[in-house]
Amino acid sequence: MKMERNLYPWQEDCLKRWLSNGGRGMVQAATGTGKTRLALVAAARLQGEWKDKLKVKIVVPTGALMRQWNQSLREFLNADGEGDGEAAAMQGDIGMRGNGFQMPPDRKYMIYVINSARYELARQILSDLKKGFAVFLIADECHRYESGQNRLIFEFLPYIDAYRDRFFSLGLSATLPSGQEYAWLASVLGKKIYSYGMSRAVSMKSLCPYDIFHVSLSFEKEEADEYEEITEQMRLLYHRLLGDFPILRNMRQKEQFELLRTIAGRRDSGSAPRAERYMRLTFKRKSLVCLASARSACARELVGLLPSYEKILIFGERIDQAEELYLLLEERYPGKVGRYHSRMGLQAKQNTLSRFSSGEIRILITCRALDEGLNVPDASVGIVLSGTSMQRQRVQRLGRILRKKEGKDRASLYYLHVTGTAEDTCFLPDSGEGRIVELEYRSAVQRFVNPPYDRAAGQLLERFSEMGLQPEKQKELRRCLRLGSVRTDWLRERADIEAEIQRARYASDKNYWLCMKKLREAASTQKTL
Repeated sequence: MKMERNLYPWQEDCLKRWLSNGGRGMVQAATGTGKTRLALVAAARLQGEWKDKLKVKIVVPTGALMRQWNQSLREFLNADGEGDGEAAAMQGDIGMRGNGFQMPPDRKYMIYVINSARYELARQILSDLKKGFAVFLIADECHRYESGQNRLIFEFLPYIDAYRDRFFSLGLSATLPSGQEYAWLASVLGKKIYSYGMSRAVSMKSLCPYDIFHVSLSFEKEEADEYEEITEQMRLLYHRLLGDFPILRNMRQKEQFELLRTIAGRRDSGSAPRAERYMRLTFKRKSLVCLASARSACARELVGLLPSYEKILIFGERIDQAEELYLLLEERYPGKVGRYHSRMGLQAKQNTLSRFSSGEIRILITCRALDEGLNVPDASVGIVLSGTSMQRQRVQRLGRILRKKEGKDRASLYYLHVTGTAEDTCFLPDSGEGRIVELEYRSAVQRFVNPPYDRAAGQLLERFSEMGLQPEKQKELRRCLRLGSVRTDWLRERADIEAEIQRARYASDKNYWLCMKKLREAASTQKTL
């Protein structure tokens, strides 16, 4: 099979473990490393044994992912010699259910959005097994299916003891849960059989090398005063709540909020008003941090310093904030900016993704709607506008920009956070091969501070000034150095910088890389002294 010849070593190793585990299990692999291909090759190998007696059921959390799987499946069938992927869909081999699609569920490959799968998938799987078919269930983003109504898709399991040798399952996720959530998923999909994190993926060249930039911001004075006032109120309330419920002291934050929510709901309790007010203040303080005025200004300035050919994903937490930034950037880059969020209609969102994929627009602003389910391998820059405390979201957002593509040398992610607040500033513990750079954005002067870079740039400016560099050339030098302050180009290998100089099509680009070469030489000289 052609697709099998293109497997990464980790995928081949993973498939061997999956098969040795009876065709059951979960795989935790970084976004962009090829989980979809892994699952489709697993299906192909099962088909080699079961022929036309195999039914493949794929469950996804969103309509965007359903369409992505549909496209990947068509390409796979075409590449593997099963005929034209488009023809396979037309002939009834591929079906979709959910998000406006209601194709007959008897097709060989069925892709379900979880909202539809809840109430029909278990019955359909059981029916196929009773008819003598083997069933392969692929649960994409399987961490989404361990709670609430989503568990209904596994209701068939108690009734298939007689057919267990014909039931196979594969759970896929970039970040599997732990504790009871993991235990439950393992009971229905099989244990974790493989883990392939970002650090290993980059070192094995399955993902693009990357840099992470922590960009610290500051409140405006009015925002800082309000934050301090809310924090003091919360401190006093928490002290009183601890007196009533000492158990709070030893709880994790999530457990604390679950208990406080319960307390707030007890109208006969004297602590209910305090618990309710504490929770309201928590949300108000979080909103204040999330919507800090410096965020949009920083993102707008940052985009202006990045190369004009870079495709940029901007992740926010609030739709209003995303809309505000969209208007700011659209004014500066008319026709090159799009947004994608849950208030938009389905067609509008699809059009935006299509325009971003084609390159018609190069800046896409989104909220949580694209944390899962976007495959745009040529996007090389991510800006996290508002921080998230959820490790899963952090991994997914970084994964959006790490997919490999020919001509894509490196990816960059900028994580904006407000200093002196409760906002989490630690981005990813698994930084792997990537550099971590600390930046500060000073909104009063619209300038980024990068201490190691600034020292080297200052020395270079001083040297050229002593040489009597003409004012016009000094201005160009300052322009180039300002661009480099938010990148790591000055740390690249000499050969890479020389190659960029040779590739430069415009004098401005060549000047920039010549500056980076000078900085690289100065930095190397300092290290040897």
